[in-house]
Amino acid sequence: METVPARSERRQFSIKLWPPSQNTRVMLVERMTNNLSTQTIFTQKYGSLSKEEAEENAKQIEVEAFDVANQHYEKEPDGDGSSAVQLYAKECSKLILEALKRGPTSKATREVVTTEVVRESLFDISKGPRAFIEAEEAEELLKPLADPSNTFTKICFSNRSFGLSAARVAEPILVSVKDKLKEVDLSDFIAGRPEAEALEVMKMFSAALEGSVLKSLDLSNNALGEKGVRAFGALLKSQSSLEELYLMNDGISEDAARAVSELVPSTEKLKVLHFHNNMTGDEGALAIAEVVKRSPLLEDFRCSSTRVGSEGGVALSEALDGCVHLKKLDLRDNMFGVEAGVALSKALSKHANLVEAYLSYLNLEDKGTISIVNALKDSAPLLEVLELAGNDITPTATPAVAACLAEKQHLTKLNLAENELKDEGAIQIGKCLEEGHVRLTELDMSTNGLRRAGARLLAQVVVDKPDFKVLNLNGNYISDDGIDDINDFFKKYPEKLGPLDENDPEGEDEEEDEDENKCEEERDAGDEDGELESKMKKLDVDEE
Repeated sequence: METVPARSERRQFSIKLWPPSQNTRVMLVERMTNNLSTQTIFTQKYGSLSKEEAEENAKQIEVEAFDVANQHYEKEPDGDGSSAVQLYAKECSKLILEALKRGPTSKATREVVTTEVVRESLFDISKGPRAFIEAEEAEELLKPLADPSNTFTKICFSNRSFGLSAARVAEPILVSVKDKLKEVDLSDFIAGRPEAEALEVMKMFSAALEGSVLKSLDLSNNALGEKGVRAFGALLKSQSSLEELYLMNDGISEDAARAVSELVPSTEKLKVLHFHNNMTGDEGALAIAEVVKRSPLLEDFRCSSTRVGSEGGVALSEALDGCVHLKKLDLRDNMFGVEAGVALSKALSKHANLVEAYLSYLNLEDKGTISIVNALKDSAPLLEVLELAGNDITPTATPAVAACLAEKQHLTKLNLAENELKDEGAIQIGKCLEEGHVRLTELDMSTNGLRRAGARLLAQVVVDKPDFKVLNLNGNYISDDGIDDINDFFKKYPEKLGPLDENDPEGEDEEEDEDENKCEEERDAGDEDGELESKMKKLDVDEE
């Protein structure tokens, strides 16, 4: 006779209520957006927010509440998570009330500022055709800036090329206003000048602005190189409060990158670092990685088209590990490869605030792609833009990609162009986008070897989404009948379908009908809410 185990010996089963799924977090943001923007007892008392600002607040509230609840859960990891769920809801309610009491603070507040005040704060000579500027014209152009009573806090000298005579006019004026300046744009201000003259002009501007307390500095499009970076040494060394630094298209090699790391001593407040279209390479990336490590508040990092390979990619990825506030990441058009892709995935797992990820043309292949989308699946609940074009992704990786996309209900733009997804991959991607994803506006699946079945399904999935704007299926192997089908789907919305002039119908084969039938049979319904989702369906705002 079989012995029945004692109750204490029976296997104990428990339901884990924490952490919440990505879908739950997305639904909670939507619910809070409604609470902040529609008429309730609290909005009647304190006033409601615009839909746009309500959504901005809701996203931030959810992230802050999740962090608090998750820290609580980590101290009691053996529990079922119910106390973390309660704390999560309580924190959301508290922060909603605080947001209502604060009232409009973002775009709604900015709209109150008059055009005249905005005009007075910015001194801009960049309008009009790109041109050289000499002393006489400089005196005339800079008269308003030379007026002691001016209220300018931002200057833009872009698109005008300063020679030595013009720089001599500008130098004392800049000295007189530097203590008021917060934002300085010197992008493309020495174009076409001989190197010796350009370097001297840079040194003059640098000396004039040395000691200013800037929040934003743009030195892009000046072909700086190491000499140019060092010409701005006095200005760069004096900055301790920079929040934005732009060094795009500056010809920055590895030596110039080392100079940047050396001359920008403090980046503790840096939120934006753009380093696009340089010739940095791996060694230069190691230097830029040091700048990133010193920038814990970084929210927007762009290091695209910089010739960075695997070694530099790993270094940048490891540096990004500490940038937990990151919202926008652009690493496109580098040579990272699989190893750097895997390293990047470890950093992305910590980027809960990430909204835009531009990761195209990084040679990720299937392994690197799978690592990255697996990391994003469990982080970045509010991701809106994902670009993974040109990474040699095949159908092998699409189950992982699809699983990630299914969790990203805030997605507005998805770019998977120039991969090898074929119909098999396209069908999986299409099915995961079918349910929900009402905010999707752009889908690019061009140059993926698609035929009729995959193209038809994608067209059917996106055509009726309320905010959808453009589907790109160009460069595939869709048959003439398939093209007719797609055009028929978009008959009411022809503007939503991109051009098909590079499609090659000769790629059609006999397997198309079989693939198409399989595609239709495989479409199924979305997932049901779990126990945690049902617990979070009501969110009460309690006034203390």
